[in-house]
Amino acid sequence: MKLTPLGDRVVLKQLVAEETTKSGIVLPGQSKEKPQQAEVIAVGPGGVVDGKEVKMEVKVGDQVIYSKYAGTEVKLDEEEYIIVRQSDILAIIQ
Repeated sequence: MKLTPLGDRVVLKQLVAEETTKSGIVLPGQSKEKPQQAEVIAVGPGGVVDGKEVKMEVKVGDQVIYSKYAGTEVKLDEEEYIIVRQSDILAIIQ
């Protein structure tokens, strides 16, 4: 099965959080917070959304930082994805 987002929506796959800090300290599972970094899996066509022209500025494969409480979590074929509006993406990591 394949997810195809509509309008200005983007499908993200969350990146795995590091379990060890740079200094070598191992973080216990419950103290970790999900990172707001993800990889773009699919991008909607853009177009006119809510009466405004929307140009999609992200592309498949980009790594991005998205808003903490944004999006809808979806589980498909044992994989977890997040569907967000492009406006919920804060930055592209280069």
